[in-house]
Amino acid sequence: MIRNIIFDMGNVLLRFDRGIFMNRHAADCTPEERTLLLREVFLSAEWIMQDRGTHTPSETVEIICERLPEKLHKTVEGLVNWYVGDIMPVDGMAELIGELKQKGYKIYLLSNAAKDFPNYWNRIPGHEYFDDLCVSAFHGFIKPQPEIYRCALEKFGVLAEECVFIDDVPANIEAALNIGMKGIVFHDDVKELRRKLAQMDIKLPQ
Repeated sequence: MIRNIIFDMGNVLLRFDRGIFMNRHAADCTPEERTLLLREVFLSAEWIMQDRGTHTPSETVEIICERLPEKLHKTVEGLVNWYVGDIMPVDGMAELIGELKQKGYKIYLLSNAAKDFPNYWNRIPGHEYFDDLCVSAFHGFIKPQPEIYRCALEKFGVLAEECVFIDDVPANIEAALNIGMKGIVFHDDVKELRRKLAQMDIKLPQ
């Protein structure tokens, strides 16, 4: 029986859209500069190291700026601190989580995120329904490493077979399945998610 619903954060609870962040922070950059920034910020090893907790966001900014022209340094800072501005929730997700909570399910977060996570968590609609959180930067592992899933189960005090994990990345769901959880790949469609939850006999208000 499913007793626990575990959610990813980026592109599940809130939209993590590199294009929007680029438009917000790099609007005055040339196409060549935008390509450079995309590669050197979001597609960098340092970005992953933030999520693993080996680099703080400020350290990430400093390292990336060392290899970019000075005129782009402020833009790098804005991109790394992407949450400074509007949080863009996934429509309908907070309402769904509230309904699951009302039905008695425990609600948890398992996310790859940097140590600045506390700066924006309370701005995400639906955050108040969560019973506990497992954020990669504070544990030294990232999805889809099996260690982060085991860490989450231990931290939450739950059994894998009583959990369903919802994530937008198929590899992360595969990893959850491999340790005994159920899983749902989220395709930016809350109605589809509701149908798949119902197929697992997870009860929602009529």
